[in-house]
Amino acid sequence: MAFSQIETNFHANDGVDEIVEEQRPFALKHGVSFGDFIQFAGAVGVSNCAGGPRLQFLAGRSNISRPAPDLTVPEPSDATNKIFARMGDAGFSPNEVVDLLASHTVAAQDRVDPSIPGTPFDSTPSSFDAQFFVETLLRGQIFPGNGSNVGEVLSPLHGEFRLQSDFEIARDARTACEWQSFITNHNSMVTKFEAVMSKLAVLGHNPRTLVDCSEVIPVPSKAKTQVAKLPAGKTLRDIEAACRATPFPVISADPGPATTVAPVPPS
Repeated sequence: MAFSQIETNFHANDGVDEIVEEQRPFALKHGVSFGDFIQFAGAVGVSNCAGGPRLQFLAGRSNISRPAPDLTVPEPSDATNKIFARMGDAGFSPNEVVDLLASHTVAAQDRVDPSIPGTPFDSTPSSFDAQFFVETLLRGQIFPGNGSNVGEVLSPLHGEFRLQSDFEIARDARTACEWQSFITNHNSMVTKFEAVMSKLAVLGHNPRTLVDCSEVIPVPSKAKTQVAKLPAGKTLRDIEAACRATPFPVISADPGPATTVAPVPPS
């Protein structure tokens, strides 16, 4: 937000300029540092999702900073080893990368395939649930847009987008069991996401110099269900289970015709 003319030109940040330009005026108007405003907006954003986390919000970050160098943000087309190495440099284990990817349960793509903006990563993009962790393990069949793009692999559902990095991390021996564990343990998914986001939020900061203002973050509504399901039209035979230590859980399928996912409307 401080160096948008530089950093939004990096390929990994494609599309970030839109939210940066929407948020910057509010931070300037209220005299809030950019780092604090980004943390606050993110915590409020996920609290609006049913079943979501209530993230800690610490305030007091300085606006004194310098531009990040290019190529420090992993991309969906990067090999899993490269992603894990980069995140490891920042202090995150492979399983913590999975914990962070719980954010994709309420996410959509705009720029990997710009012909279909707002294409979500699972069939319930407004709910913070484990559908993402189930549907990423389904066998891919189709491309939702104009064909294969860099960083995209086949999706299992019409209207759903699958990132190459999500596909590969879900099937990697180092992370497959962590990935699978969230399918029947919603509380673990939320708790681990809260913990890893608290770690990410203070990266490069001394938490003792910040003030805990978490009481301003809304309490999310409860999830309708605690256990993910197979999308309608799919069976357990469509799952590409990758965790060798634990069998894939027996979960039911939604009734009805084959699931089709609608785009996320623009904000």
